[in-house]
Amino acid sequence: MKLSEHFTLEELIFSDNAVRKGIDNSPSQAEIDHALKYLIPGLEQVRTLLAQPIKINSGYRSPALNAATPGSSNTSQHTKFEAADILSPNFGSPLEVCKAILNSGIKFDQMIYEYGSWTHVSFSANPRRSILSKWQDQPYVSGIVDKNGKNLL
Repeated sequence: MKLSEHFTLEELIFSDNAVRKGIDNSPSQAEIDHALKYLIPGLEQVRTLLAQPIKINSGYRSPALNAATPGSSNTSQHTKFEAADILSPNFGSPLEVCKAILNSGIKFDQMIYEYGSWTHVSFSANPRRSILSKWQDQPYVSGIVDKNGKNLL
């Protein structure tokens, strides 16, 4: 089901982990409506900013899938259909994606530079513009930093 010009429901709910573990990752209509209000418009703004396709690594996660996802918290915005982990290889690295979003006027709730491998971005009714980094076996750190804590932007 097409949710917007560039995003489908199928790409936002697909999960290899859910398939492997036989977990139903179907959102309710209320959750889809919530995504249409916050996540989808935000992702479209990012898509316009980058002027390149965005690959969704992880979008919606049902509570069961979230519980089965290593490193996920029970407060994850993925379970509210407010967050997506994205890549845009034609635009640049995850760091370049973070920099572009950070320097734009996009009102995101949270942006996380995760493991140097992707960008987590979320959108909500009250965007905090929280900027974090996450590296393996380390707590979340404020700002965009490398695994040694050096500021990258």
